[in-house]
Amino acid sequence: MRQIYLTRLRAGFTLLEILLVLVLMSLASVAVISTLPTSAKDESKKQAQSLYQRLLLLNEEAMLSGRDYGLRVDEKKSAYFLMTLESEGWKKLDIEQIPYQTDLAGSAAISLTLGGGAWGDDDRLFKPGGLFDDDMFEDLFDKKKLPPPQVFIVSSGEVTSFVVAIYPSHGDAERDAWRVIAKDNGQIVLLAPGENLDEG
Repeated sequence: MRQIYLTRLRAGFTLLEILLVLVLMSLASVAVISTLPTSAKDESKKQAQSLYQRLLLLNEEAMLSGRDYGLRVDEKKSAYFLMTLESEGWKKLDIEQIPYQTDLAGSAAISLTLGGGAWGDDDRLFKPGGLFDDDMFEDLFDKKKLPPPQVFIVSSGEVTSFVVAIYPSHGDAERDAWRVIAKDNGQIVLLAPGENLDEG
């Protein structure tokens, strides 16, 4: 009789065993979910927030150290570059926490629009370039010279007014873009998709 009673007790699972299985299953599902790729919208948001924080840091650093910094956006490569002005010219940024070159993931694109009326004027008195044929004297120039930045962050606290839009490469640049904006007064702001400058 006692033998039948003991086998009946061993037939089921205890509450502790069931809870242990549930905990292990939840940990496994969290591990699987965390390895799934993030959406393109999340990537755009992350990249825009990163650029915004870096520009704020460079703006503060420019005023504190008396140095000038620059930003160059390459829309074709979906990348941006941060530089510092030295006596020899523009050099790669050399700050530990901020990389010189940032390549956006393949799912994100970037565009730059410079502010102010002068930048949109194509009828200039002089076209960019030298007086001589640059190809003729190409071997005399320094091949490692960096192209100049499009945005300047100067030690006086002034910043070239601009709009950098980061958006999913298969999305709509107007509707889905996170925008980093430098106002005419030098203030740098970050706007979410659909958010206007007046609301910020």
